[in-house]
Amino acid sequence: MNGLHELPLVIFTVLAQSAVGAWLIFCVVLWLNPSYTDSPLRSSLHKAMFVLLALLGVGFVASILHLGTPARAFNSLNRVGSSMLSNEIASGAAFFALAGLYWLLSVLGKMPAALEKIGLIFTALLGVVFMYMMNQVYHISTVPTWNSSLTSWQFYLTVVIGGSALAYAFLSRNHHLRCTPILYPLGVFLAAIVVIYQGFGLSQIHSSVQQAASLVPDYAVMQVVRLCLLAVGGLLLFKVKNVVSASLAVVIILFAEMIGRTLFYGLYMTAGMAVGS
Repeated sequence: MNGLHELPLVIFTVLAQSAVGAWLIFCVVLWLNPSYTDSPLRSSLHKAMFVLLALLGVGFVASILHLGTPARAFNSLNRVGSSMLSNEIASGAAFFALAGLYWLLSVLGKMPAALEKIGLIFTALLGVVFMYMMNQVYHISTVPTWNSSLTSWQFYLTVVIGGSALAYAFLSRNHHLRCTPILYPLGVFLAAIVVIYQGFGLSQIHSSVQQAASLVPDYAVMQVVRLCLLAVGGLLLFKVKNVVSASLAVVIILFAEMIGRTLFYGLYMTAGMAVGS
């Protein structure tokens, strides 16, 4: 499948978006439920946050593999403010560091009560900034298949789909979540609309030497596979109440989103001499 050459970026973007999405839900749950302050439920939720940080860490390792060496990652910070790639790395590193600090202080019981909600707000805002910067990296004027609102829809919907799946897998047994069971099917429904809209639009995008549709000849088949996997993952997640099924569901859902992201990278093309629409 075209796009597999960018597998490190596929892993990085999907894991980062899903982890941040779940983190945002965790922040909302903690903010709206101050009664969790001294309860075992709050402790278990903070422990679950470690898994999100671990997933984000795996994503960052994958991104470094894409760059080649850690030194290149540091060098890419030289243009913070003028380069979206630099902004993405800087905001991602800031979120990872401060979210990790919040988690560590909370687990050790060193988080002052007065700073609890400030920490939640600050890490949530950093997560949103990180997702915005990641999205902006791919709005490149010379890449017509990426430089559209569909890129934003795809990236933010992975935040919703992957994030709600992770959050529900961790919280369903301990908390009565009202939003997550709604967020996931809504995200999948909107993703299906984006797939259909993009599928029809690909035939209208071309340069002097390339047709966008020819870049991903298996687009329709792989998107159907992706949506079917999202449906199966959702059924396992919401209908079968045990740890094994929840874990399997999350794996299936993240894998499905990686299929969609691989197709996204497979659509890379430059405008060339002319672009039709």
